[in-house]
Amino acid sequence: MAPLKPKYEFGGPLGAPVIFFSLPVLLNVLYFTCNDKTGCPAPILLSPRDFTWETLKSQIPWPQDGIWSFASWRVTSWLLAYYMLSLVLHVVLPANEILGTKLKQSDRPLKYRLNSFSSTVVQLVACAIGTYYQGADFVVWTFISDNYLQLLTASLILSYLISLYVYLASFGIDPTKPDPNLRELADGGHTGNAIYDFIIGRELNPRITLPIFGEIDLKTWLEMRPGLTGWILLDLAFVAKQYRTYGFLSDSILFTAAAQTYYVLEGQYFESGLLGMMDITLDGLGFMLVFGNIAWVPFLYSTQCRYLSVHPVHLGSTGLVAVAAVFALGLYIFRATNSQRKRFRAEPDHPSVKDLPFIQTKRGTRLLTGGWWGMSRHMNYLGDWIQAWPFSIPTLLAGYLILPAGIDPPESGTITMLDGRVVVQGPAKGYGMVFTYLYVVYFATLLMHRERRDNLACAEKYGEDWEKYTKTVRWRILPGVY
Repeated sequence: MAPLKPKYEFGGPLGAPVIFFSLPVLLNVLYFTCNDKTGCPAPILLSPRDFTWETLKSQIPWPQDGIWSFASWRVTSWLLAYYMLSLVLHVVLPANEILGTKLKQSDRPLKYRLNSFSSTVVQLVACAIGTYYQGADFVVWTFISDNYLQLLTASLILSYLISLYVYLASFGIDPTKPDPNLRELADGGHTGNAIYDFIIGRELNPRITLPIFGEIDLKTWLEMRPGLTGWILLDLAFVAKQYRTYGFLSDSILFTAAAQTYYVLEGQYFESGLLGMMDITLDGLGFMLVFGNIAWVPFLYSTQCRYLSVHPVHLGSTGLVAVAAVFALGLYIFRATNSQRKRFRAEPDHPSVKDLPFIQTKRGTRLLTGGWWGMSRHMNYLGDWIQAWPFSIPTLLAGYLILPAGIDPPESGTITMLDGRVVVQGPAKGYGMVFTYLYVVYFATLLMHRERRDNLACAEKYGEDWEKYTKTVRWRILPGVY
């Protein structure tokens, strides 16, 4: 029998390397071209016919020593100390120890230690105390804003190193027999193409045993701790930066930081839900997940607060109510759909779900076709996406230019920094949306791709029953549209 052809994701051996090289570069481009030196975007980008590299360098925070200043041993050391603190909190704080889904080869589950919520709360309380005594000049906030580029570079380097370690360690697994330590290879991560496997991830749930700390599940730890908590810390650093720059805080940055903080903390509070997601049950830990967790999430997702720290937007009470309502709607749909599915599975006789229609499968399970899940196959994804919009909406028609001190502002509605420089929108108005709304576009793409993967997996799992289900529930995410 001929060997099975590998099932590739993300464009396969050609597409995955594009992600590997382009996304880290993109994070740097976003930082340089939307900056606190000349504007967002840099003014020369508004006149592409006049573009030169030298002009662009003069308009972005390009280090005087060039790329050698992208990294710093001092900053890298402090970032590693932050990761060490996260490990310490993981070990010393009380935790829920629960079992995940059963593994394919061993038919046994792994045990997980979950306390990311309390770990983040401890760090935020410590920062709150520091802010109480030092205000916006608290050393953590100034360190982050002053060393953003070096923190980004250190995070990228760390993602490469962790990815290389788990890739090499995965070759210690014998895929032909159950492993006594419950180690397994991911189905799609050992295709034989070294570059692709490195990026996608060979080992399903790599763990490492450290002196004092004991066993650490790298995937769940990276997914729920340093990156997500780092997202909050970056946001708060930019809140402090706005105050240092202008002497006030805008309602837009306060709302955005608060909404994103809630989003992270809620996800960490319900951390056990992660164990049933395909990130944990199907995907290997490779560069894509490592980079996504510790670099992409904190540095891309905090873009809105970074923008607002330089260009304050005042929403007013009506604007605040509007964005809060959108956020509440998304949160309600997300939680209601997941709760309904969970109750349908665990308490089928509960009054709220007992009369909902379903399809009985040959596998003995039931596919819900009523309630939220009769509207689309992933209404929870729609709720999650709606929650993302209020992160970007407070930036409105984004874009700004920074003029030197002493120049008469060319339009009303300008904002003057404490150092005398003037921030105006001018011809940049609207162009900054490329930066501040990228998260919404990316998140929609992520959810649609995840839905497609889930659909293929369910089609293989349920066969004809899934065909019947998709004919009953036609819409994938957004009823009537997609």
